[in-house]
Amino acid sequence: MARDVELLLCPVNLRHAETNTNAYDEAVAMARRRNARLIVATVAPEMERNLNIRDSEAYWSQQLAKFVKDNPAEGVEVETIVRKGAVHRQIVRLACERKVDVIVMNSANPKVQDYLLGTTASHVVTHAECSVFVVRA
Repeated sequence: MARDVELLLCPVNLRHAETNTNAYDEAVAMARRRNARLIVATVAPEMERNLNIRDSEAYWSQQLAKFVKDNPAEGVEVETIVRKGAVHRQIVRLACERKVDVIVMNSANPKVQDYLLGTTASHVVTHAECSVFVVRA
């Protein structure tokens, strides 16, 4: 069954979101141009490094809501989602589950170890069933 409106996914690393909103800004602009809905997602770690965070999902849900409020996507229907686990796997899984049309995500400049280990963006590009638009940080 075909959808009338496209669905975009923009994963956001909230640890770097204050200094870099390039992919989010592009996702919002793309959603406006395509009259699409936008999922803004973040992936929480399985184990929090900060022991003061007792409820990881609640904490990251609040942080994601604050990010979207501070960076309004006027004219775009936005849904927020928090997942836990390995970032690259959760992005691909979410895109597949929700039948996303396009993933819009950041990619940092690669370093030597990225070529050996693989970056989040390269994993998503390789494994996603939909198109992936990578925005350089």
